[in-house]
Amino acid sequence: MTLRISLDLTDRDLEFFRDALKKSRMAMRHAEEDEIIDAITTVLAQIKNSGPLPDFINRRIPDLEAMTDLFHDDEWQLPLEDREQLLATFIYFGDPEDLIPDDIPGIGYLDDVIMIELLLREMHHVRDAYEDFCSYRRDYDKSHPGEQDEQLRDKEISIKRRQLHARMQRRKAADKTLQKQAALW
Repeated sequence: MTLRISLDLTDRDLEFFRDALKKSRMAMRHAEEDEIIDAITTVLAQIKNSGPLPDFINRRIPDLEAMTDLFHDDEWQLPLEDREQLLATFIYFGDPEDLIPDDIPGIGYLDDVIMIELLLREMHHVRDAYEDFCSYRRDYDKSHPGEQDEQLRDKEISIKRRQLHARMQRRKAADKTLQKQAALW
């Protein structure tokens, strides 16, 4: 049996989550990106190895891992604003003493899951563009095995990245009115 629970988050609720993100980011304002990424990677490994998790958490782990991959990909060159959003969410997720302490069985990660869902909602154009970038890069590398001219490859990859970044920005701008209504950032 499955039970579906829906939440309607009001502007006031979203402000509560915004404040929590800001506090987490401010607490770690002097941390280097690599430290934050190492911490989130460690937390994800601990969560996955801690035994059976509720499905509502298990379903979000691959999404969070995909976002760390996106963040790490040097060829993608994630824009600064998007990097900051990801870092803030990573910090929040890695904090065991956030809104709902993570060690509370069954619900400790509920607030973290809400943050991940809000992040995925706001960054869906980024993620779509990145998936297209990875497909293009994979196809390019497959069609040019072993004989690659690195400068030509870098140029072709760079052109595709710029096109996808531009598409991502256009789509984000088109969604701006909706994002203002329920934006987390």
